[in-house]
Amino acid sequence: MGKVSLEGMEFYARHGYYEEERVIGNKYSVDIVLDVDFSEAVSDDKLEGTVNYEKVYEIVRDVMGTNANLLEHLAGKMIRALQEGFPEVNHVKVMISKYNPPIRGLCKRATVELEG
Repeated sequence: MGKVSLEGMEFYARHGYYEEERVIGNKYSVDIVLDVDFSEAVSDDKLEGTVNYEKVYEIVRDVMGTNANLLEHLAGKMIRALQEGFPEVNHVKVMISKYNPPIRGLCKRATVELEG
């Protein structure tokens, strides 16, 4: 077993509970950690023995392109989509951060972490 991570993927999207967030949009960061048995990739040096980073990014990008009120909802959609796209993945961890959340105070980002 091993882990494949894509860290610091950045997106501009229009997610949020408040209408203003959905109109103005915001910057988001996404980190993904996938538990995968890539012993085949280690021995055979073939992409088929692991997950394709480009396809992982495309799945995350597509989910970030759909409207959602909650980061928790987005994280759940990402987990389901990644598990469907990569049945060989044993576990998925998703961290989504929203920069400058609307909390009437200083906060660099709010982060949700979900595993499945």
